[in-house]
Amino acid sequence: MLQDLHDHHEHDLGLAHDLKVINALSSRRRALRWFAGAGAGALLSACDGGSASGDTGTVVTPTPSPSASATPTPSPTSTPAPTAGCVVDPTETNGPYPADGTNTSSGLTSNALTAANVVRSDLRPSFIGSSTAVAAGVQLTLTLTVVNVNSSCAPLAGYAVYLWHCDRDGKYSLYDLPNESYLRGVGVTDANGQVSFTTIFPGCYAGRWPHIHFEVFSSLSNATSGRYAALVSQLALPAAACTEVYNNATGYSTSVRNLAGVSIAGDNVFGDNSSAQIAQQTPATTGSAAAGYTATAVIGLAR
Repeated sequence: MLQDLHDHHEHDLGLAHDLKVINALSSRRRALRWFAGAGAGALLSACDGGSASGDTGTVVTPTPSPSASATPTPSPTSTPAPTAGCVVDPTETNGPYPADGTNTSSGLTSNALTAANVVRSDLRPSFIGSSTAVAAGVQLTLTLTVVNVNSSCAPLAGYAVYLWHCDRDGKYSLYDLPNESYLRGVGVTDANGQVSFTTIFPGCYAGRWPHIHFEVFSSLSNATSGRYAALVSQLALPAAACTEVYNNATGYSTSVRNLAGVSIAGDNVFGDNSSAQIAQQTPATTGSAAAGYTATAVIGLAR
């Protein structure tokens, strides 16, 4: 009996029962279609990134990609450039007549730097041995300013400068003139980096532009020990002053001919220097052959 009840099928219950089942199924299908439509609309709305005009929904704005910016290439590290107004003086030969202990002199000493009275401002008298001779020629007062090119041309105080040059005949003391020691001496720079010498206008000898030799030391003790020069270089005399002196002053007659045969550009010392170096190596000079000359020059060191 129970088995019969379990095996009893719905299509065996008659027409009235079938109509109820059909109405129920129809209502359920309509409901399913409604929910399906609503779900699809919600899904489409959620997936839509934009909205029509008047839409109050949240508009999602895409995050812009960062634009690439160029990274500047770092400049290579370099030695600080010198401030306008001074350059490093080139190293030049001290020549065959320095009397600084680097060669052998035929005169009273091979190293004038070790002489007790080498520190002096007037270079015209001899100062070693018994000679009291004074070099003749047009007076030249020369002021040098020693500066540090790597520190905005700041003055270098307490530096020693050894200066030497030929006489008006083109001859050097302690070598060409073994018993004379004039036109040589050492001075020490003051708080302004300056040192002054009173000397004569050098003559011009064959093969070289008129010039003055100098050595710079970081202290007087270094200078008078005859070693440790920070710079060995030369000054070139201005062409106009050379012409004026050689043609008008007594005792310079041989310099007229010698000057005509040389030039700064062809000089074996100054010829390979830059225009800025030549400008700095050439003292600014005022005066005349009759009254004498005053000259100034900057000496640039990289310290």
